[in-house]
Amino acid sequence: MENKFSTPAVLLLEDGTVFNGFAAGKIGTTTGEICFNTGMTGYQEIFTDPSYYKQIIVMTNIFIGNYGVKEVDTESNSMKIAGLVCKNWVPQFSRPLADGNIQTYFEDNAMVGIQGVDTRAIVRHIRNAGAMNAIISSETTDIAVLRKKLAQEPSMNGLELSSLVSTKEAYTFGDENAMFKVAVMDFGVKRNILKSLAERGCYLKVFPAKTAYNELTAFNPDGFFVSNGPGDPSAMPYAVETVKHMLESNKPLFGICLGHQLLAQANGIPTYKMHNGHRGINHPVKNVLTGLCEITSQNHGFSVDADAVRQNKNIEITHVNLNDETIEGIRVKDRPAFSVQYHPESNPGPHDSRYLFDQFIDLLKSSKA
Repeated sequence: MENKFSTPAVLLLEDGTVFNGFAAGKIGTTTGEICFNTGMTGYQEIFTDPSYYKQIIVMTNIFIGNYGVKEVDTESNSMKIAGLVCKNWVPQFSRPLADGNIQTYFEDNAMVGIQGVDTRAIVRHIRNAGAMNAIISSETTDIAVLRKKLAQEPSMNGLELSSLVSTKEAYTFGDENAMFKVAVMDFGVKRNILKSLAERGCYLKVFPAKTAYNELTAFNPDGFFVSNGPGDPSAMPYAVETVKHMLESNKPLFGICLGHQLLAQANGIPTYKMHNGHRGINHPVKNVLTGLCEITSQNHGFSVDADAVRQNKNIEITHVNLNDETIEGIRVKDRPAFSVQYHPESNPGPHDSRYLFDQFIDLLKSSKA
């Protein structure tokens, strides 16, 4: 294949740090909050995860694109990242069943990236300095011009993004003759979460982020699911109010990632922006109820306040991160409601945590009985 990747590109961080490389994907300029994922595989699932909206992702695996792209590996209807940073960009793929190569995929999605940079140095820098905004450009390498453009990018802190990636109209998913009906609040839900629920006997109706609670109850659901999504949960009072109504109904409720944070807020527990989020497929979590540990898939830049959780007498901690002791799971003591900060659907990632979907089904069975 002809080498199209000799166009110079630059990555400029908010603190003034510069990395020089070459273009990947579409020639252009993009801004967002820079973060990194430590997974060794699953790049297409990451690129299409709505929780990465407005984020430039650094992939720490040395090769990106080597197994091509395939529709079945997507988590939404389009790429959701703001841009890509990688070491080696590989348009020549090895998987015979792939639909195409990563360069064409990025061009079709008008996605800008930079390759040929030292991703180890970038990760070490942002691990120490913390999350910050960044800009990638293969249109210009003029740092003064890029610094001016980067200054216009808003901070992720206080930014409401879920309504921008949510479905615009409600839709159904699964077998309408299934045992349970579940109302799904779409704040950026991943396809494999919907599949995980449907495979266990749930007929789903997926609602836009700002749907009024009475529209959810018109579906007459047996339970509620509150999804993952991007942005700052503290900027979503409309969603917190909806979750409060769900709790008042006393019907089973399950939240994942952003849904976990919203359940916490609905119980008076604040959230905060982390120095660096958890993004990868090898995060160790302890289930404090069973004493067992699981390796988890994670993608979040905000967390719930651990001290506030421990002081709340109506909340029980169910899971804790073994790396930094952040709260990874909670249960409401007087309601059939629970949540986890990580992603049990695990696409990509290990399958250790898929039992959580079964726990939700058990709650639905008990409630319906």
